[in-house]
Amino acid sequence: MKPFINKMAGREFLIIRSYAKVSGIVAFLVLIILFFYVASYGADYQQVAGLIDTRSALSDGAYDIETLVKMAKERGFEALVINDHDRMVMEYGLPPFRNIVKKKVELNSINKNGAEVYLNSISKAQKKFPDMILIPGSESAPFYYWTGSYFKKNLTAHNHEKRILTIGMEKPEDYENLPMLHNGANPEYTRAVLPSILLFLCSIVVSIFLIRWRGFYRITGVIILVLSLAFIADSIPSRSSPFDQYHGDQGMAPYQLLVDYVNSRGGLTFWNYPETNSGIRDVGPIRVDTPPYPEALEESEDYTGFSALYGDNITITEPGNAWDRVLNAYCQGVRSRPVWGISAADFHEEGESGEKLGNFPTVFLLREKSRKGVLEALKNGKMYAYRGSYPQSVRLDEFSVASPDGANKGVSGDEIMLKESPRIRISLSAAETSENKIKVRLIRSGELIRTFEGTLPMQIEYDDISFNPGKKIYYRIDMSGYGLLVSNPVFVKFAE
Repeated sequence: MKPFINKMAGREFLIIRSYAKVSGIVAFLVLIILFFYVASYGADYQQVAGLIDTRSALSDGAYDIETLVKMAKERGFEALVINDHDRMVMEYGLPPFRNIVKKKVELNSINKNGAEVYLNSISKAQKKFPDMILIPGSESAPFYYWTGSYFKKNLTAHNHEKRILTIGMEKPEDYENLPMLHNGANPEYTRAVLPSILLFLCSIVVSIFLIRWRGFYRITGVIILVLSLAFIADSIPSRSSPFDQYHGDQGMAPYQLLVDYVNSRGGLTFWNYPETNSGIRDVGPIRVDTPPYPEALEESEDYTGFSALYGDNITITEPGNAWDRVLNAYCQGVRSRPVWGISAADFHEEGESGEKLGNFPTVFLLREKSRKGVLEALKNGKMYAYRGSYPQSVRLDEFSVASPDGANKGVSGDEIMLKESPRIRISLSAAETSENKIKVRLIRSGELIRTFEGTLPMQIEYDDISFNPGKKIYYRIDMSGYGLLVSNPVFVKFAE
C-alpha cells in the first residue's frame, strides 16, 4: 500500500508541477500581451477614415441624412462631417429704397428649413447608426458685393463662393445667429440703424406740423411724411451682419467676423476651395465672379485650417507657397496658432462631376474613437488628407519625427523638443496591389529637402542633418502617383 501511495503522491506532484509550469507560461504570455497592448494604446493612434464637406437634401444634396450616413458606412467610413449650406440667398435692390424695391432668391439651406430640424435629423441618424461618428457643420458664404447694373446687363455678384466650412457647432442658435448677409435678425447689428430712424421720426413730427397748414405747406408735409415712412421702412429690416452688399469689397473683415464668431461658440473653421476654378460664370441674368483666394490663408487669423485636397488643382501646398508661409509665421511667433490641411469632398450626388462618395477621405488619428476625439483631432492637426478614386486608398502607417534613439517622438500636430538632429520615419501602404510608381516629398519649413520614389508598400528612414539651437522648424510630407496624400506638420523646437 505504501509504494502505491508514494507512487500516487509522485504523480500528483508531477501533475501539480506541470500545471504550475503551464500556468506560469500562460500568465507570462498574458502579461506580455497586456504589456504590448497597453504600450501600443499609450503610444499609437487609431486611424479612422472620415469624410468632410458633404451635403444632404436639407440644402443642395441629393440624399437625406440617413441615406448619406448609410452610404458612408457601407464604404468603410466611420466618421462623417455634414456641411450643408447655412444660408443660400442673393438679393438686389434698387436705390434709394433697396430693401423695399428688390429681387430676392433663396435656395434650400439649414436656416431656411430651421437649424433645429437640421440638428435633429443628424441626432436621429446617429441613433440609427450608433457606430458612426456624425458631426454637424455648415458651409458659409459670409459676404458678397454687387457691381454693374441690371439694366446695363452687367450686374455681377463678387465673392459669393468665397466660403468657409464650420464644424462642431451643436445649438440651433449658433447657426441662426451666424454673422452673414440675409441671416435674420441680430440685435447687435440692427441697433446700428437706430440713429437714422430717429432722424426720420423727427422729420415725421415736422411733417405733421406742416400738414396742419394749408396749400403749399400741407403738400410739403405730406411729401415729407411719405418719404420719411419709406426711409424708415427701408432702414428697419433686421440685420445679421454689419456689412451690406452695396458698398464694395470689404476685404477680410466679414470673413474674420465669422471665424471669430464660430471660435466663440467652440466650433472650428476651414477655408474651403481657396483655389476654386468654378466661381466665375453666368447665372441667368447676372454674373457670379469668385476668383481664387489663396491669399485668405495669410490675410485671416485664428481659423483652424483649409481644404488641402479637393476637386481642383492645388498649388498652395507646394513647398514655399501660402501654407508654408503661414506655418513659418507660426514658428517665428508671428501667428498664435498653426493651420491644418483636410480633404474636402464637396459631395452632393453620386457621379456628379465624375466623383464618388469616398474619393476625398480625411483620416483621423484618434486616441478616443468618438465625436470628441474627431473634433480634437481636427483642432490639433491629428489627420492626413487623401484624394483617390474609391475604393483606391493609401494608408500613411507612420509619419514621425524623433531623436535618433526614438526616445522623443512626435507625429502630425505634435511639437517636440530635440537636442540633436532628427530622424524621420515614413511608412506607406495600399489596400490594393499596385505597380504604380509613387513619389514622396519631405518638406522642411517650406523647403523640399528630399524626394523618395518607389512602389507601395514603402518604408523610409531619413536622418536630417538640420540642427539649429533655439529655432523652431517643422516637417511635412506629400505623396503622388497613386492618388494624392498630404500630411499635417510635425513641429520641432531645438534646444538652446
